[in-house]
Amino acid sequence: MSSSTTDPLIGRLIDGRYQVRSRIARGGMATVYLATDQRLDRLVAVKIMHGHLADDSQFKERFIQEARSAARLAHPNVVNVFDQGQDAESAYLVMEYLPGITLRELLQEYGALTPEQTMDITEAVLAGLAAAHKAGIVHRDLKPENVLLADDGRIKIGDFGLARAASANTATGKALLGTIAYLSPELVTRGIADTRSDIYAVGIMMFEMLTGEQPYKGEQPMQIAYQHANDSVPAPSTLNPRVPAEWDEIVLWATARDPHDRPADARALLDQLAETGRALQTALPAEATQRTMLLTSPIPTLPATGETQVLGTRASSGDAAEPSATAELTRRGATSRRRGWLLFAAVLALAGLAGGVGWWFAAGPGALVAIADVRGDSVEAARLVLEEQGVSVADDVAREFDLEIAEGLVAATDPPAGEVIDRDTVVTLVVSRGPEPTTVPDVLGQPEADARTALVGAGFDVGESIPQFDREVPDGSVIAVVGEGEETLGAGDDSFKGTPVQLIVSVGAIPSVRGLTVEAAQAALSARDLTGIVGGESEFDNDVPLGDVLRVERTSEAPVRPGSTLTIIVSRGPDLVDVPNVVGRPINEAVDILEEAGFEVVLDTNVPPGLRDSPLAPVQSTNPAAGERVLRNSPVTVVANY
Repeated sequence: MSSSTTDPLIGRLIDGRYQVRSRIARGGMATVYLATDQRLDRLVAVKIMHGHLADDSQFKERFIQEARSAARLAHPNVVNVFDQGQDAESAYLVMEYLPGITLRELLQEYGALTPEQTMDITEAVLAGLAAAHKAGIVHRDLKPENVLLADDGRIKIGDFGLARAASANTATGKALLGTIAYLSPELVTRGIADTRSDIYAVGIMMFEMLTGEQPYKGEQPMQIAYQHANDSVPAPSTLNPRVPAEWDEIVLWATARDPHDRPADARALLDQLAETGRALQTALPAEATQRTMLLTSPIPTLPATGETQVLGTRASSGDAAEPSATAELTRRGATSRRRGWLLFAAVLALAGLAGGVGWWFAAGPGALVAIADVRGDSVEAARLVLEEQGVSVADDVAREFDLEIAEGLVAATDPPAGEVIDRDTVVTLVVSRGPEPTTVPDVLGQPEADARTALVGAGFDVGESIPQFDREVPDGSVIAVVGEGEETLGAGDDSFKGTPVQLIVSVGAIPSVRGLTVEAAQAALSARDLTGIVGGESEFDNDVPLGDVLRVERTSEAPVRPGSTLTIIVSRGPDLVDVPNVVGRPINEAVDILEEAGFEVVLDTNVPPGLRDSPLAPVQSTNPAAGERVLRNSPVTVVANY
């Protein structure tokens, strides 16, 4: 979506750092903008939560928590998350900017892809997904809209981990149609998702890339959900005979209705895909070509011969009379009519069955419902909301600590909000006991791993560590523990379990660049992920030659971290001055002139102090002599004898 000149966020500075330039896209829960990170001078994509969701504390918490999950995935096939924060009333997420198109746009433009193109895209998707599965993260919303194809050839998965939050707010109507086409049978029937659910979604995408179509279609989400739950995905070659048999096997394995019959995770499917790629070097097309020919062959007609045929008779060399052409046509007509009535009856039966199935899944015992989000509601209000959905609510409630929800209010449901369940599933309300107290352990100066273990043991949610240069703290040791906004938490401070914290960890001292050339200093800084820019006022230095580096300075009060820019101060060389000519002047006058010129005066004289202002006792010589260039503040001996 192109940017709108009426969008009030365009031109705005988000959180004092991100200058919004234009709008990239708008979705049901957030809008994505192109912005400039003024601190690091780079283009980024900023996703800003819609204002009408600002009061939804659970949605906001998921938005923030899932941002942290995505940020833990450092993989070339996953969109990088750089930052997350709060501006005004809305949460925002800062991601890398990838100019290009989505897989959905590619499919809309070209239809079916070649097996080779499908292989390239699927391998990239599975590589990123394998990293997520290894980290214990399930995407839950894999679809072509979330596969980004950059202009430079990179392929990345976006919107990691946000599917649950999105489904809780947009899983209706057309929005659901966009996602339900990739939902696994277990998600449809039980609302359960694991790594194999992601594999199913990848299988549907492979089918769509190979054929240009989705395997299941319907005007209503329930029709598509029913097919996912009860039908098996057909082989791609039934729609596209050019699809090799090896691809049929891969797709059918990934989309098996029983999750136990699918690959365990993305790594298992990726390994098999690599082997399939090697096999396809010599593979033949699938046998679907013959199957398609049989399915599409014309209805047999009367045999064509060279004999003359007359209605009612047939010339034959045989003795027995054979049926005439008219009789044969009559017989076939009667058979066709019988088949027509049978087909009509079958259609009526199927219509009745479809109506019954529709009632069963739409309003009857088999109806599915997405659990409403009741987090933050009172127990009574939550019961009313869920019962209006037709959901059974258990009489007893569970209780657990919750960092955000006040004691006595609903913190969650079991199964959780947004999951699709049968109407007869019993939902248990989880009531908050309030935040659970804890204290900050003393971890300053400890190795990062030990500090992380101590904080996790105290109940803190420890995020990615923040590297920082520090000459006092050894490399790999903890400088500080910080909370939101990098507010420092001291040892023994009161806090609550579940509070998100980060460790600031030393990466050692900033490299020493004194005496190096500017180019050598910049190379030394770059090796430590720092940028050096010549600036500031050059200074005299008696030990560092003209043009070489004296030191580096911070460009702001912010701490120096990898990626920071430092100012390089360059030497003006030694500070040399000319010795003034004071020969013939009174001693005191000569001393004043030399001191004003920046010299330290040493007197070599026997002239009494009372005569040192007299021209009767002038300066006879200096050492160094007048006109010599020497270092400022050097000693100059004044000779004057009486």
